[in-house]
Amino acid sequence: MGRKSLTVGVRAKGPDRIQFDFEYQGRRYRPTLKRIPSEANLRRAHVQLKEIKRRIALGTFVFAEEFPEFRDLDTFAPVQKPRTCNQVFDEFMAHNEARMSKTDLAFATVESYRKILESTWRPVIGNQIFEEVKYSTLAKIVDAKLEISKKTHNNVVSVIRCAFEYGYRDHPGKSNPASSLKCFRLTKKDRPAPEPFSIYEAEALIAAIHRDWGEAQGNYDEFRFFTGLRPSEQIALLVQDCDLTQGKLKVTKARVMNRDKDRTKTGVDRIVELCPRAIEVLKRQLVLRERMKLAGKIKHDHLFFRANGKPIRLLRYCYDRWRWTLSMTVKGRYREPYNARHSFVSWNLMLSKNLLWVAKQHGHSVQTMLDVYATWIDGSQSEDIEAIR
Repeated sequence: MGRKSLTVGVRAKGPDRIQFDFEYQGRRYRPTLKRIPSEANLRRAHVQLKEIKRRIALGTFVFAEEFPEFRDLDTFAPVQKPRTCNQVFDEFMAHNEARMSKTDLAFATVESYRKILESTWRPVIGNQIFEEVKYSTLAKIVDAKLEISKKTHNNVVSVIRCAFEYGYRDHPGKSNPASSLKCFRLTKKDRPAPEPFSIYEAEALIAAIHRDWGEAQGNYDEFRFFTGLRPSEQIALLVQDCDLTQGKLKVTKARVMNRDKDRTKTGVDRIVELCPRAIEVLKRQLVLRERMKLAGKIKHDHLFFRANGKPIRLLRYCYDRWRWTLSMTVKGRYREPYNARHSFVSWNLMLSKNLLWVAKQHGHSVQTMLDVYATWIDGSQSEDIEAIR
């Protein structure tokens, strides 16, 4: 019994040959090799058979290499080399780029996939055979990134799950190890809380930016404080989006990573009703624009621009100036520029503006607005509200 269990699938075939027994490409084969069927050789043949079956399962078995004397070798279908993870990742990214060209996927999403694959996954498993990668290997790679936040962890896991799901569509009967990777559940505590500026802090920062960087940058940051636009929406604004007569602004597009998108972050167009302060800033900006246009410095339709008249293509340009002024001139606690949007939403709520109107103006739901800004509104002071008015 013991000997049979160790050599099942192989047996002696005469005094000088060993026969193998296995299924390949839907048929059963019993090829032989010239080898004396001693007990030791039968054991070695059994190990060889296990390796043959493993390679058959992976699709890497080549009959002619294992049994070169077998008849009718030309009847077997050619065997392709197994794909590496890098090859699957390349195919996955090409598929995403095709979706992006059909506006089915955002450029920012594709770039995020690319960066995560390049930084986390390719260096470790890129050269490994795709179908040989185990769940434990993937889990160890993710677990090793101790310094990342829950959100970043989820992004890393999401990308590899998507890439492996794409690769395993060619192997529908096989188990995808990446599908077992789990994302963390994000709670309110895991999301960065908004840090709105008081009206006094905002006015001090606006004045400092005007002094440090001039009118073009000063108008840009002042406008963001009194419209609550997302940064990607503001740098995409065109002159024709503005209606000074009615005091309104059309928000229908965005610019992300130097790419123009014909939709907003939420995919919903909206009309923003400008407050008197925003209208004042808009008038100043249009006068500045016309002056620079006459000087030959502007040859585009963008509403906001750099000091030299060129359009703002990357948000980093504005972020660097914001950071420098807040840290070096105002010397205040650093807060991201997005908090200008948080500030304007908070100010509107502190003035008891209609909740539905405020939500519609800023492109989010009433519930989201209340969840995000409730704590700040509860702590508002009467003098702050009067200053905002």
